[in-house]
Amino acid sequence: MRLRCAVLDDFQRVATEVADWSPLADDVEVVPFSTHFPDEDALAEALAGFDIVVTLRERVPFPASLFARLPRLRLLIASGMRNTVIDYAAAEAHGVTVCGTGSSSTPPVELTWALLLGLARGIVEEAGALRSGGPWQSTVGADLHGRRLGLLGLGKIGSRVAQVALAFGMRVDAWSQNLTKERADECGAQLAASKEELLAESDFVSIHLALSDRTRGLLGPAELALLKPTAYLINTSRAAIVDQEALLTALHEGRIAGAGIDVFDIEPLPADHPMRTAPRLLATPHLGYVSQANYATYYGQAVEDIQAFLAGSPVRQLP
Repeated sequence: MRLRCAVLDDFQRVATEVADWSPLADDVEVVPFSTHFPDEDALAEALAGFDIVVTLRERVPFPASLFARLPRLRLLIASGMRNTVIDYAAAEAHGVTVCGTGSSSTPPVELTWALLLGLARGIVEEAGALRSGGPWQSTVGADLHGRRLGLLGLGKIGSRVAQVALAFGMRVDAWSQNLTKERADECGAQLAASKEELLAESDFVSIHLALSDRTRGLLGPAELALLKPTAYLINTSRAAIVDQEALLTALHEGRIAGAGIDVFDIEPLPADHPMRTAPRLLATPHLGYVSQANYATYYGQAVEDIQAFLAGSPVRQLP
């Protein structure tokens, strides 16, 4: 009897196309789900008959209560090698092996610049006007050359965002709680004296920090109030780093020029979520990691993880 494998949140219906699942055909039945399960009850009901689950990034929490409701589950695969929404102790207690996959930092770097450029040059507004018979030129683009980009975080993603900024002729400032001048110098950035200085002096601010107790709510009402009225905020990292209500207020009151957001407090966003209609907002549905090459890695290595598990030698185990 074949094992059953559920692939969650396959919104584009490509999971079984971007990778070769045929090596598993004799042993595993693969069932993709293209809709998101809204709560634990729905998830537990849908996954009750599965031995293996493949989940994308950190969209679906796997707490102890869910593991307890999935006695048949034996293997959980999460894309990437870091996941904060899986209770690893509970997985072990219920006999569930947890494995990860590789993940590239290139797609979120590219999306960061897509959002920043889209905002700076009014791309969506101008393209929409052109197609709908609207005004010919209604915005005046914000220049990048000679402007200041403030980076909150200068790790693997932030440092590559800095490289692009330098190519545009921008000045790059950076800050994080553990950032050193030596690291900033390596990346061609200036070490900001403080978070507050970076926010107050930057023309564009982009967030590239991992979510933790130290970064949760890092930008609240007081911090957002420091931004120039001509400044743009980009967040392709984690929604909880920015106070969502404070951001919405700043956008509605015109206290910043705009925001480019790819991450939200609830995903997928409900139809009536205020982020869907906020002014001065260029928003994308968490596309940071969504690219052909990254999906090929996620699902290709998921197949490898399953093969190794079936052979009795799991690979890329988490945490």
